[in-house]
Amino acid sequence: MGTKLYVGNLSYDISKTDLEQMFAAHGTVASAQVITDRETQRSKGFGFVEMGTDQEAQAAIAALNGKSIDGRALTVNEARPQEPRSGGAGGAGGPRRGPGGGGGARGPYGSGRSGSGGANRY
Repeated sequence: MGTKLYVGNLSYDISKTDLEQMFAAHGTVASAQVITDRETQRSKGFGFVEMGTDQEAQAAIAALNGKSIDGRALTVNEARPQEPRSGGAGGAGGPRRGPGGGGGARGPYGSGRSGSGGANRY
């Protein structure tokens, strides 16, 4: 497997083929993708290119990072591994706070003041 590169600040007009051609000058392009919005299918302005070898990837970074394409300076660097997506965002307890706590009048014993003075009378 080659080295995957992140390519940011792309013009919204750049296609997968444009991306492949841009990077082909620096080595073998194993794959290229422009990330698009799932609903509108418009480019999100970034993508990924996988180069055949690490040397080719480094050459592409050296040549293209900061280069102006369609008036936009590209950001090209090694892609970080994709983080596993978890469904449980929000953490323990979620956004709600206990009775009368930091939210002031939100809790059943809230006095309108935040957190301290008399908000936790039982």
